[in-house]
Amino acid sequence: MGWFSKKDEGFFLATVVPDGNGARVAQFLGVVNGEAIIGANIFRDMFSSIRDVVGGRAGGYERALSGAREAALDDMVAAAKEIGADGIVGIDFDYEVLGETNGMMMVAVSGTAVKMG
Repeated sequence: MGWFSKKDEGFFLATVVPDGNGARVAQFLGVVNGEAIIGANIFRDMFSSIRDVVGGRAGGYERALSGAREAALDDMVAAAKEIGADGIVGIDFDYEVLGETNGMMMVAVSGTAVKMG
């Protein structure tokens, strides 16, 4: 399979194209993508500032980022299913800070929709 390979409910996801030692790509259908934008709220910002001073992880931001990543991935899978794919290979995640005050973060994910053989 490959790094970040996952088969869930009959749908194959991988950051690499399978090399033939298991799953095989029968047909490449095209690029699909998904995006999610999260905004930072005042309470999460306040607690994050405290964490910056005392150390530790910013759990609120981590949970929000994880949720945005899953939402972007779900959007991409839905787009792939719309064109008849049963897998996505070559998945790439990108993170961008947006807004005048850097108050939002965008998670974008893209990959190649495929029919597995």
